[in-house]
Amino acid sequence: MIDALAVVGMAAVPVGELRFAVPWAMLHFGFPWYQAFLLALIGNLIPVLVLPGLLQRVGHLLLRAPKPVGSVVQWRVERLKGGAGTWVTRYGRWALVPFVATPLPFTGAWTGCLLAWAMDIEPRRSMPMLALGVLVAAILVTTLTELGVSISLFLADQSE
Repeated sequence: MIDALAVVGMAAVPVGELRFAVPWAMLHFGFPWYQAFLLALIGNLIPVLVLPGLLQRVGHLLLRAPKPVGSVVQWRVERLKGGAGTWVTRYGRWALVPFVATPLPFTGAWTGCLLAWAMDIEPRRSMPMLALGVLVAAILVTTLTELGVSISLFLADQSE
């Protein structure tokens, strides 16, 4: 039970999110792929359900927070508007899906929520797109992790 809560917690926090939680659950805790997938998905959906509404209410306070918090938030918002913001301008809220789904650093649910807020997408319109992106990311990361584990087991059998 503690291991399952740890996976949910790992997936809920920024930076690693489910990109870290799924491999950790499978390789460290020994969970089967479907359990790792479900726990990480649940954990990574927590920010999607909380952050858009929270940022809409208090995001302006973050921008005016004292240094270094205010400066870091302002810097990140400007970077998002300049980079991924062009996607949002072109494709609207649908651009959030591939942005969140891409398993690379500085993409994911937390940054997707920040991008949606920075581009003034209402939470009720951004949350389904963010959730879809998290689902796609969970499928990709789980598949790649399971494939990597399978290949390593195959190679280990071949060397014997």
